[in-house]
Amino acid sequence: MSRLATVFENLPVVLQQAACHLEGWRIARHRYGGDFAALLRAAEARSFWGPEQMDEYQAWRLGTFLEHARRQTVHYAGRPLNEPWPILEKRTVQERTADFVARGYERGGQRGGLWAHTSGTTGAGLRFPMTRQAHQEQWAIWWRYRHWHGIGMDTWCGYFGGRMVVPLQSTQAPYWRDNGAGRQILFSGQHLRDETLPDYVAELRRRQPPWLHGYPSLLALVAEYLVTRGEDLGYAVRWVTTGAENLLPHQARLLERAFGVRPRQHYGMAEGAANISECEQGCLHVDEDYSVVEFLPAEEPDVYRVIGTNFTNLAMPLVRYDVGDRVRLSTLRCSCGRPGRVVESIDGRSEDYLWLDDGTRLGRLDHIFKDATRIREAQIVQRARGEMTLRVVRGIGFADDDERQLLAETRYRVGAAMRVDLEYVDRIERTATGKLRLVVSEVS
Repeated sequence: MSRLATVFENLPVVLQQAACHLEGWRIARHRYGGDFAALLRAAEARSFWGPEQMDEYQAWRLGTFLEHARRQTVHYAGRPLNEPWPILEKRTVQERTADFVARGYERGGQRGGLWAHTSGTTGAGLRFPMTRQAHQEQWAIWWRYRHWHGIGMDTWCGYFGGRMVVPLQSTQAPYWRDNGAGRQILFSGQHLRDETLPDYVAELRRRQPPWLHGYPSLLALVAEYLVTRGEDLGYAVRWVTTGAENLLPHQARLLERAFGVRPRQHYGMAEGAANISECEQGCLHVDEDYSVVEFLPAEEPDVYRVIGTNFTNLAMPLVRYDVGDRVRLSTLRCSCGRPGRVVESIDGRSEDYLWLDDGTRLGRLDHIFKDATRIREAQIVQRARGEMTLRVVRGIGFADDDERQLLAETRYRVGAAMRVDLEYVDRIERTATGKLRLVVSEVS
């Protein structure tokens, strides 16, 4: 937990609210300032390009990107352009990050660049530089998808994600904070349980945000509360969108039943190696103008590995990067007319809940590992409520300080009442599809 997080959680609610508004303004300025409007217009202009035009554009972006990578990075130096480059594992990038950072971007980029981080579903942290243009191109693609469905940038959103916006020790409402600049009501996922759900529902009814967005596992808790009681929110929700986790079929049905609208999903990642967006017809389109995505056969029949090249981020080129997820491909031709191969389903980011002793269910726990760059892999195993085991494969340079930081971050996320055991292992078993599950729960 950072010093700023410690300061934030000790502020009175009114000052926490002010801090959220200020941080929201800072984030909006970085994402949507400068060239963002032009990047969004350009992305939307490519929405209905034909295959030839899209292929030409992608080849141009890829060619200049590969030339930059081989001239400006240690890892790709001198690689021939007329031969396939090898598939890149996340572990390699994690252990040798400096070799992938382009010259001139060692401090997070130029012209307002930033350091981004991800943990993915393996629990292995990765921290990397990103140019401001790459960051804004990513958000342009995400807003293009939202615009497909009629969501505007001024639309208020009830957001159910993993941000720690309410101190974990809080025992009474409000379990949410506002981000005025981002038009978001930030609902805490860490406080969702049977006793608190009436407070969440009451706030949704009071504020009536037309758009609900967040992790499926969190939105499903609200939906389940409404459905089991035969209730609704009392107003018309116009959009439900999900991200960060795989939207499972039973979750989609539950969300539609509770909120009266079909949920839409998009698939993306901080590294920018692949992006898949759902259109109005319900088809998942690969955003071919954002990165080069390959689908390579996986261990299970008709399942493919997602391999991507992030040609927007000059600060840290990732070429043929194995993102660790699996998809099933569709042979359908979507009637919406947009380009991009169609994916039938995404087999990844599906996580179980972690149960606290008081009945709280926590989802999307990869945030525990977001800055754990010296952990190769990790998994959370729960065999009984109120206890958990962190199974960790140590990476190069892992030391006592890393262990202390890991346990402190875990405590910050799950609270002091949870029993936390730490187990170091040489490897973590995969599923039948080769996927590493972050959470393995035997609790029902």
